[in-house]
Amino acid sequence: MSAMNEAQAFRVLVVDDDPDMGAYLALLLKKEGMQAEIVEDGDSAMMRVMTDPPDLILLDVMMAGVSGFEICQRLKSEEGTALIPIVLITGLEDQESRVRGIESGADDFLSKPVKREELVARVKTLRRLHETRKELESRRLAAEVERKEAIRKTFSRYASPRLADRIVGDMGKSDDIFAKAHRANVVALFADLRGFTRLTDRTEVGRVVEMLNEYFSILSEAAYRHDATIFNMAGDALLVGFNVPFPQDEPAILAYKCAREMLTRFAPVAARWEEEQRVATGVGIGICMGDTVIGNIGSPH
Repeated sequence: MSAMNEAQAFRVLVVDDDPDMGAYLALLLKKEGMQAEIVEDGDSAMMRVMTDPPDLILLDVMMAGVSGFEICQRLKSEEGTALIPIVLITGLEDQESRVRGIESGADDFLSKPVKREELVARVKTLRRLHETRKELESRRLAAEVERKEAIRKTFSRYASPRLADRIVGDMGKSDDIFAKAHRANVVALFADLRGFTRLTDRTEVGRVVEMLNEYFSILSEAAYRHDATIFNMAGDALLVGFNVPFPQDEPAILAYKCAREMLTRFAPVAARWEEEQRVATGVGIGICMGDTVIGNIGSPH
């Protein structure tokens, strides 16, 4: 992008109820390669800023109706417009007016009559400041997105995609959701692979790992489909919970349906394994419900 195109991309909104003054300021800005748009009252300025935010606002203080002080204060109090630089243009030289402008959130002041050199210098300074703010905000947002994605991937190992998305979407409460132990009424489902000991005695270790991966994949997918949270995988055993980390409607029924799906989906795999390995296998499942303490146990690291 050329330097001229970069300059033209910088958009200034001139707010002044004096058409001649507005046209004069816009002319000075355009001579510097910037875009300038003119509105003549506060209501029009608010509407334009809300629908199409500019990069900078030159705002006359003394206007009919809503004053520049009020417009500035409104814009600075809104999250979506608070970072837009505002230069108040005023013929008021008293200290009280300056203090009021500072309190309203103005970034700078220009006194009437406006001098070209002063206008250009202040606008260029605020432009650099605005571009720095935008770059920092862009980096902050990118870092936040990256952080949330990392957390979502972490929780996706334990919870269904829907629950993981909910956790990330409620970061203020859920960023460290298991750090502090708390009591909850939980439905726990425990599943293990029957005949696993005989299977390992008769099967090459590499093949045992492949079979375990297939077994856990089937059970985990069934758990995710019913919004279970995976607590533990050890050997051939899987422990999942319902009604945690968020309350669920009828968690016991969810657990029952999850167990039925695990048994149904694993049955053909068990039949294939028995044919291949000459060992009968199956899934044993137990379900219980009661008060539980939920939290990470171990070193903070």
